[in-house]
Amino acid sequence: MTSGQFRPVPQILLELPPAEQQKLYDEAVVILRRLDWTDVAQLTALVMGNASLQQKLTAVLINYLSKELRAEIQYGE
Repeated sequence: MTSGQFRPVPQILLELPPAEQQKLYDEAVVILRRLDWTDVAQLTALVMGNASLQQKLTAVLINYLSKELRAEIQYGE
């Protein structure tokens, strides 16, 4: 990433090459495969209702952004 250039996380994710998107997906699926869900709405409800899952998925994303992309994470207020 370019130093000092702010980009929102959704934008960064959409601009990733397919191979990198797959890599991040594979890491998230390791956590999500343990859940019993049938559609995206149910998966979303499960994740949003479970702080531990939210923390694990957030950690996957932060780890990927900081280690693979060497991005500096800035948290909004």
